[in-house]
Amino acid sequence: MKQQDSKGVIKQLFVYAKNHKYLTIASWILAAISALLALAPFYYIWAIIREVIEVRPDFSQAVHIKAYGWTAVGMSLLSMLVYIAALMCSHIAAFRVQVNMRVAMMEHIMKLPMGYIESEGSGKIRKIVADSSAATETFLAHSLPDKAVSYVTPVGLIFMLVYFDWRIGLVCLIPALLAFLSMGFMMGDKMKKAMAEYQDALGDMTSEAVEYVRGIPVVKTFGQTVFSFKRFKEAIDKYEAWTVGYTTAVRIPMTAFVTLANAVFAALVACAFIFGGDGIANTFIFNILFYIIITPILTVTLMKVAYSGESEMIVMDALNRMDSILNVEPLPETSTPKTPKDAGIVLDNVNFSYDDKKGNAIDGISLSINPGEHIAFVGPSGGGKTTLASLIARFWDVKSGSIKIGGVDVKDIATPELMQNVSYVFQDSKLLKMSILENVRMGNPNATDEQVVQALKDAQCMDIIEKFPEGVNTMIGTEGVYVSGGEAQRLSIARAFLKNSPILILDEATAFADPDNEAKVQQAFANLSKDKTVIMIAHRLSTVVDADKICVLSGGKIVESGTHDSLIKEAGIYNHMWSEYNKSINWKVGKGA
Repeated sequence: MKQQDSKGVIKQLFVYAKNHKYLTIASWILAAISALLALAPFYYIWAIIREVIEVRPDFSQAVHIKAYGWTAVGMSLLSMLVYIAALMCSHIAAFRVQVNMRVAMMEHIMKLPMGYIESEGSGKIRKIVADSSAATETFLAHSLPDKAVSYVTPVGLIFMLVYFDWRIGLVCLIPALLAFLSMGFMMGDKMKKAMAEYQDALGDMTSEAVEYVRGIPVVKTFGQTVFSFKRFKEAIDKYEAWTVGYTTAVRIPMTAFVTLANAVFAALVACAFIFGGDGIANTFIFNILFYIIITPILTVTLMKVAYSGESEMIVMDALNRMDSILNVEPLPETSTPKTPKDAGIVLDNVNFSYDDKKGNAIDGISLSINPGEHIAFVGPSGGGKTTLASLIARFWDVKSGSIKIGGVDVKDIATPELMQNVSYVFQDSKLLKMSILENVRMGNPNATDEQVVQALKDAQCMDIIEKFPEGVNTMIGTEGVYVSGGEAQRLSIARAFLKNSPILILDEATAFADPDNEAKVQQAFANLSKDKTVIMIAHRLSTVVDADKICVLSGGKIVESGTHDSLIKEAGIYNHMWSEYNKSINWKVGKGA
């Protein structure tokens, strides 16, 4: 992926800023003016000290102190007001950029194949959408104005440092220049790479931490420790190795930078000895006093330069991560869409492979499913069951061969039309943070409340509704209102009822159901499957014995197919799976298999 540079970052942010880019430019100008105004009070403070020293001991002659003081206050207030105006401009632009980025990303994500979303993981995509766009908001709202200040302030400081006594000014600049050089060892391409590695390590650890938290009941039940979760432990070790390694690598330049940035006072002491000589004139004293007052700004400016460089690298990495999503091409849409004539499905020599894997996940499969026929995909894990079902729903495009629904290639069916023809009930059902009514209505946004309630009844969900005081208006996921995996599955089936598509794909739909829920889920499936073409993926073989055809997949191929009885007679893979399945469900504690 092409890495962003400093100019590229601002240019890309301006694309999202649209008309608000002028607010960003205005924030730079105002921040620069504010930086120059902020230097003026130091001059007037020095002028007050000079006048007091000059007129001592007759302080009544110090007639300009009041004017100098009020001028310093006025310049400080003016600098603050101008800087506030700069921040207002930058924040308005930053918030608009963040909104535009999230809208652009979500619009693009909605066009991406479902297979990509499933393979990447919703957590990872959410983190990129939320956190990466938030990083650009922080950069635009704070870092860019501060960067303008950090560029302009040194210019004003150099002028003031050289104007009063160029010798002292140059000596004060030596530690600053050395600090700037030491900062260079912590920046550059190496640091950009390190920042990307840091974000990767942090993201992996966060993702694995979520999985670990979800598995805490297992950990507590079986008396295990974090070491039982190998991937989580590896993510922690990776993050630790990175942080320790990076900290060790930048220890010397960072120590040098902080020391030199704060060494200006040491330079002033040296100036007093070198240029003061045996006697010190009033002019020299005044100049030293001025440098004592003004040089702390040099240290603060160096720190701002360092942090602005770090924030720029963070936003570069954020933009690159967003590009990793935006550069994914959506599945092509046909310019001449066709409508399927029925719910029959024909697969002709279908081949498919994931881009990051060697070999075919689906290898030369041909299969014909008649309208209204019930087909089951079974087989060992990794055999290609879910992949094949995903290809039928066009979550991915086949690499070769074709898949037709109702005599039309799925590539020639408009996506909305295809989605109307296919309902996919996932193994891990997703419920959104909204009411049960609205969650189910997602299956058909135009459905009435009465139709939603009927779908809930057909999906055997009324026991779920009745246990909540607010019934169908109960909010899911808020204030402690949650449902079990089996209950979530039935609510998802209610969506499918409401959608009423002619083709139904059930992917391990009873995986998270307890025995009581499984019976209700099975009854819901029986109701839902009437007069529909059904493809069922299952490990619980008892759920597929009545299927019109059972296809056994292994290594991306259909190695056996037929009815339950015919496959049992063949004494092949299915017969072995059936035998092992029955042993597992008949197993009793204290008795062998």
